[in-house]
Amino acid sequence: LLVTFPAATQYFMWEKMRLPIGATFCVMTLHFGQWMNRIFNFYMWAWFPVNFTTPSLMIPSAIFLDVTLMMAGSCMFTALFGGMGWSLLFYPANWTWLAPFHLAVKHPSGPLMSIAD
Repeated sequence: LLVTFPAATQYFMWEKMRLPIGATFCVMTLHFGQWMNRIFNFYMWAWFPVNFTTPSLMIPSAIFLDVTLMMAGSCMFTALFGGMGWSLLFYPANWTWLAPFHLAVKHPSGPLMSIAD
């Protein structure tokens, strides 16, 4: 579902201006808006920890989508292979900030708990 707005922006910028940076531009502006929302609304207004509200990182996926369009020049090829690459790069790109939450935790009551439990 995340690929719809970057793909639409990419199509517009490619067809009207021949710039293969539409997805990256859309994702960067989306990240800016998300960070402003999380800082002002979650952290400053509700005092919620920022690391619990971090937006998903879509920049490597958007770059892959733009590079696929730039190399192929075909919207159909980009939709098939760029969309697949978008989804395959999504989880590894977010692993760096999700890694601390995948550690096992020893609770005072005794059992060892992790995300897999």
